[in-house]
Amino acid sequence: MPNLVFSIRERYLQTLDAIAIAARKSNRLSESIRLVVVTKTQPLEVVQAAIEAGAKIFGENYAEEAVEKILALKGQPAVEWHMIGHVQSRKAQLVAEHFALFHSLDGLKLAQRIDRFAAEFKRRLPVLLEFNVGGEDSKHGWSASDESRWPDLLADVNTIAALPNLQVRGLMTMPPLFDPSTSLRTGPSAARPYFERLRRLRDFLSERVPHIELSELSMGTSADYSVAVEEGATLVRVGQAILGPRPGYGD
Repeated sequence: MPNLVFSIRERYLQTLDAIAIAARKSNRLSESIRLVVVTKTQPLEVVQAAIEAGAKIFGENYAEEAVEKILALKGQPAVEWHMIGHVQSRKAQLVAEHFALFHSLDGLKLAQRIDRFAAEFKRRLPVLLEFNVGGEDSKHGWSASDESRWPDLLADVNTIAALPNLQVRGLMTMPPLFDPSTSLRTGPSAARPYFERLRRLRDFLSERVPHIELSELSMGTSADYSVAVEEGATLVRVGQAILGPRPGYGD
């Protein structure tokens, strides 16, 4: 366990250093960017080691798996748990009860359902709206790859902004994955146009829905978080670059 804590701490600090370098390149303060350590499918002992290594915010993709970890680690030093994955409507209650921030709110019906559960728990749950800026059928979120259709998004955004038990804080996206064997645009820079598009979408919505503060941009993972920071990310979601390969997923 001490060796695991040491190796995670080393990679965690290296990631923070890389965030700070990217922030300086874009004339930003590194303090304005939060690092979310993604712990999906990682065993409890790895999460425990990450806490001991200094990690403060954890991101989970699967609600039931996450809640097991949250409850098991309840006596640990205070950390934040973020839901970053697609949520089925039947898991809405778990999200409303257990998470500090929901990154991946991807539809109006889910928003209304979570709003009802948040009311039961007497919470106003902070949420981010997920947008599919790459046009991939496999991705969740409101379709936003065609900028001429952005005005069509305003009705849903306004409706969600009016829900009394949700607090819209910003936007989230997952860019397309690029296959080096089929694309000349490889590496972190391939994601840049999509991060830039999300930032411009945020600006578009901010002008037209001025009564909500869209201050957060959740974008960037282990493969491209430095580019995301350069393009305005305030939350980056990094898992394997800090914790190592996920069990059963190889290298």
